[in-house]
Formats: sequence, structure tokens, C-alpha cells
Amino acid sequence: MNTTTQARGGVRHRGWQGLRQLLRHDAGPVVQFIKYGIAGGMATLTQIVVFYTLGWTVLPHLTDDDLFVRVMRTLFGISPFALATEGRALNAALATGIGFVISNAVAYILNVLFVFKAGRHHWLLEIGYFYAVSGVSVVLGTCLQTLLIARYGITTTQAFGASILTALMINYAMRRFFIFKG
Repeated sequence: MNTTTQARGGVRHRGWQGLRQLLRHDAGPVVQFIKYGIAGGMATLTQIVVFYTLGWTVLPHLTDDDLFVRVMRTLFGISPFALATEGRALNAALATGIGFVISNAVAYILNVLFVFKAGRHHWLLEIGYFYAVSGVSVVLGTCLQTLLIARYGITTTQAFGASILTALMINYAMRRFFIFKG
């Protein structure tokens, strides 16, 4: 199978052409959703790293039965500082808020560069809308997270996962239809 095409006296690889098409802002909705998922995955990974780093260090909110703690204990033989449920819920909410600010900066940059067309609004207003929508979704997700920890006693990781899924659903719809140019 021929993987190259002739282009103006040189050789151009079809793979690069496909990559360029994938990175264009006018890709179809399926490609756009895939790109959104990749960008969102990178921003979510940022959120997770911040959340667990803070939970392990300055804002303890993990318990011994938490999946993340069990993995760290198995791999490295270390455990976090233990904390009562009330303090755990507050610290988890604070860690979520700090992670929100950092991960949304990553999300905005990736969304503008690779997913959506900027320019529906002035750039400063666009960033404000972006954070406002994200803020609503993180508040709803954090309320759910806090409720799941404080009332139902589920692990921090399970509650955090529910928070992330809540934010994902709200953010995609609002960003696609109200903040950016499709």
C-alpha cells in the first residue's frame, strides 16, 4: 500500500495530512467530540494529579480503604494522614477547587487550540464564560462529592469520579453551544 503522495517536488505522507485534518477546527461533530474527549482527558488528568497530590500532602482527604491509597500502599508501602469524615469532605472540596482552577486553564488552552473555534465572544469574555460554566459544573459536582462522602460514607475516589462525570456532561454541552463557535 502506498503511504505517500507526490506534492510540489517533494513527498508528503498521508499520515501527516490526516493529522492536519484532525487538528482543523472545522472537523465534523464526531471528530470534534473525540478531540474534546482527548483535551478533556488531559485536563481531567491535571485535575486528578492536583487532587491526589493535595490529598496526600497539605489537604488530607483520603482514607485507608480508598482505592488510590491501597494502590500506593501496595506499590510503595506508604499511607496518607488519617482525618475525620467532616474534615475529609472539606479538604476534598478545597482540593477540588484548586484543581479546578489549574485544570480549567489547561482545558481552555486545549479547547481553543484543537477543538472549538474561538471568537464567538471577545477573548476575555470567552474565558469568563468558560470558567463560569466550569464553575457551575464543579460546584454541582463538588456538592454531589461532599454529599456522597459525608452522608453515604463512600470512598473519596468514588465520590471524585461522580464529580468528574457530572462536570463532563455539563461542560461539553455548554462549551459547544454557548461559548465557542461550534
